[in-house]
Amino acid sequence: MSGVTTSLRFPGQLNADLRKLAVNMVPFPRLHFFMSSFAPLTARGSQQYQALTVPELTQQMFDARNMMTACDPRRGRYLTVAGIFRGRMSTKEVDEQMLAMQQKNSNYFVDWIPHNCKVAVCDIPPRGLKMASTFIGNNTAIQEIFRRVGEQFTLMFRRKAFLHWYTGEGMDEMEFTEAESNLNDLVSEYQQYQEATSDLDLGAEDEEEEGPSSPVTTKSQSPVEVQLETVNETSNGTEE
Repeated sequence: MSGVTTSLRFPGQLNADLRKLAVNMVPFPRLHFFMSSFAPLTARGSQQYQALTVPELTQQMFDARNMMTACDPRRGRYLTVAGIFRGRMSTKEVDEQMLAMQQKNSNYFVDWIPHNCKVAVCDIPPRGLKMASTFIGNNTAIQEIFRRVGEQFTLMFRRKAFLHWYTGEGMDEMEFTEAESNLNDLVSEYQQYQEATSDLDLGAEDEEEEGPSSPVTTKSQSPVEVQLETVNETSNGTEE
């Protein structure tokens, strides 16, 4: 929360308020669940022995071990990404590193949302560090959490465990069934947008494979045809 609200509290070179972040990070109204990370994650007494750079901060931002969410971002794709950098650094270097990271890991980013990386730079670093960065990502791998919660809920709801505490306060069982259905729809929607580009890529690969192979098959003869030709030649020779 401190990193996200940095641009509201301190001046910077590229400020991004919460409204801009919300507009850029939420491509679809239902897909508004983010995963966050912070870099560097170091012990309190070891900061002075580490020389931090912008490439290292960018690398740690996307590292799964720095994520503060119980899911692996490598199992999904990033719809949108935002990075808030704090400290004395060049905005050009930050943009170059973010672009290089996106191009290097293009398989983990959807290609049907252009310019889906938002960057903000604040000149004032956090206390005790020379530079730091906060990462916010809208990744389809967040569906793992919802799927896990849905499976646990199904097991408990099937046995009606603790259900009487809620029905005693006026709730109905249909409300729980409806909530479970909404959660399953959310998981399906995340999965749909994760696989949106996979079908296109597979179709392009199939067309590329069919293209060069088609003229080759028309020119070549099968072994059966070659064998028939040799038989006809030998038979004609014997008749003569």
